[in-house]
Amino acid sequence: MQEIGEKLRPVIDAALPGVSGAMWHGHPTWSLGDKPGQNPICLLKAYQSSITFGLWRGQELADSSGRLISSARTMASVKLRAVDDIDSALFTDWLRQAYTLETR
Repeated sequence: MQEIGEKLRPVIDAALPGVSGAMWHGHPTWSLGDKPGQNPICLLKAYQSSITFGLWRGQELADSSGRLISSARTMASVKLRAVDDIDSALFTDWLRQAYTLETR
């Protein structure tokens, strides 16, 4: 799981320049606000056999890949079980869309 996180974090940081990443409720979370979790955009949540890459307003994103799975409220996520599950271009597109939603 560490290898997945190490590959995904630079993708997130590059797609969200100037957005702060911090631990919030035990998970790395990228948010626009001054405090962790204030205007959150995305999170990583590690499990024993996967990492969830979640987007707070993920259900509002255009996702032609069909990989985003809807969850609570407006969230959507994708489960990553291997480094090869990371599609940098696709994830960057999702992150930029999510950023635009939060900054309108």
